[in-house]
Amino acid sequence: MRISIEKNAKILALFAVICTTVVGFVHFITKDRIALQEQQKLLTTLASIIAPERHNNDIYQDCIIINSIELSSTQQTAYLARFTNEPVAAAITTTAPDGYNGNIELLVAINIDGSISGVRTLKHQETPGLGDKIELRKSPWTLSFTGRKLLDKNDSRWAVAKDGGMFDQFTGATITPRAVVKAVRKTTEYFNKHKAQLFSQAANCRGEVQNEQ
Repeated sequence: MRISIEKNAKILALFAVICTTVVGFVHFITKDRIALQEQQKLLTTLASIIAPERHNNDIYQDCIIINSIELSSTQQTAYLARFTNEPVAAAITTTAPDGYNGNIELLVAINIDGSISGVRTLKHQETPGLGDKIELRKSPWTLSFTGRKLLDKNDSRWAVAKDGGMFDQFTGATITPRAVVKAVRKTTEYFNKHKAQLFSQAANCRGEVQNEQ
């Protein structure tokens, strides 16, 4: 009996080693392909919120790592658009930490004059059929940010309609859009305050990648 148990244990251990090896090998041979696909998704997203004809630099490579509590408690990235070296806009990743089901990862593009060029959701876990309307493929809601400006830090319009603001909430779901509006506002405030510094820094990242939802 004991010999049989030991034999089975060895077989299971060998099976586990083989499985781990196979998984590691598959990851090794596919990681470059996955990275390329993620890069292409990000490039497509960037082009959708900052029109390619507006700049003549490589936004994906002209990027800055941001570590500032003013923007987020986690590291973020700013992708900078320039035309003949003149600042045009910046697409900044940011996190809304107060979504209904956790963090909501966003990409917020802001023109040099402070107006919103575009907003896209990169990653979230919000409720299907309710909070997932922050995805462009589910709803045009994020397009409502385009062209908006933050007049000052006391601009009460930057809230959902339920809170007296200019952005619609979703039927049966207010927490999700409220969190996104708050994050976009915070990102805009950060950009307006630090845009000169952002555009004066040398690029210090290699195009960190996130998936668009």
